[in-house]
Amino acid sequence: MKKLTTTLLALLTAVTMMAQGIAFEPEGTTLEQASAKAKAQKKLIFLDCFTQWCGPCKKMARDIFPMAEVGSYMNPKFVSIKIDMESEYGAPLAKKLQISAYPTFIIFNADAQEIGRFLGGSGAEEFIKKVEEKSRDNSSAELQARWQNGDRDPQFLMQYLNTLNASYKNDEANLVAEAILQGKEATFANDSTLRMIFMRSINNPFATSFVYTVKNPAALKTAIGEMPVNMKIKNVLETYHRQIITEHDGTASIDQQKFDQFVALLGEMGIPEADHYRLITLITLSEKQKDYAAYIKYIKEYLANPKLDADDMQLARWTKPFSDPANQSPQKAEMKAILQQRLADIQAGKRQPQTQVGNMKLSRPTDELLRMIVSAMDGKMPNQ
Repeated sequence: MKKLTTTLLALLTAVTMMAQGIAFEPEGTTLEQASAKAKAQKKLIFLDCFTQWCGPCKKMARDIFPMAEVGSYMNPKFVSIKIDMESEYGAPLAKKLQISAYPTFIIFNADAQEIGRFLGGSGAEEFIKKVEEKSRDNSSAELQARWQNGDRDPQFLMQYLNTLNASYKNDEANLVAEAILQGKEATFANDSTLRMIFMRSINNPFATSFVYTVKNPAALKTAIGEMPVNMKIKNVLETYHRQIITEHDGTASIDQQKFDQFVALLGEMGIPEADHYRLITLITLSEKQKDYAAYIKYIKEYLANPKLDADDMQLARWTKPFSDPANQSPQKAEMKAILQQRLADIQAGKRQPQTQVGNMKLSRPTDELLRMIVSAMDGKMPNQ
């Protein structure tokens, strides 16, 4: 009887496991912990990279992961973990894994070496198909090994670049793109394929092709237009801080040497808005460090620079650290005074409120938005 009871319990447990969705490890499980368990159980690792604001992430968690057919496929093969890529542990991991779109799903072997990845929400059948495909797809690892071993065959470089772009591995894609464009800095604008590689994959302001283009933009502007080239240059320079600001254990720091080299590069390239990119980096750093005295200091320096101009939407974005009622730092009043001065300038006709950002028409002029923010900083509802 005891043996029968034990057998029935085992069967019921097996049925329950088969009937559930993906058996994710407890919240807070790290990739290192998943690796240890995967080695012990001779399984692969499935990582769901998500954020709290990602709609498709929530849909997958709500509708797909709990499905019995998904669990019955995943659970025997994988140690599955979910990591918020904006959490204290997740943020540096996202940078290391080059996660830039959500949801991203990554398959690792038991040693936490990536086998394959795919992006985006899907139905159950498609999800299982992609997991199965990427679980046996060692092409990324093989291509990476060839790259690291010095293979620079042009056909291989193109194949590897396409693989990296498909996986949104932007940092590695930049390195491969630099290798493809090396020696072609003055001529790539005449080749449609090379132009596409530059526009899609170059994100390093120190890349020789980028420096050359900033100094000599005419050929590329003739080929694809002035606006795309200007936007490309601005995007690379404005987002460089992501590569030199590091967040770990709730603190942020900057690679001072790289920052100094960046500032020197801006001067070398003769960019009129050099101080914009320098100050945007420092404002971002001080916000992450919660150093609000430095934060306001750099904002004021930005606003006092006659070569720069912060529009109303930029001012609104800079108020974000002070939207938290718990933040009662003295600098909150200084930020409020900055907004009030902008409103006074608009009322006096010294500035015009924005009614659109780029091609997007705003639902209300920005002076109304700024007044709402000031009211909120006073603890009042917008209609009070």
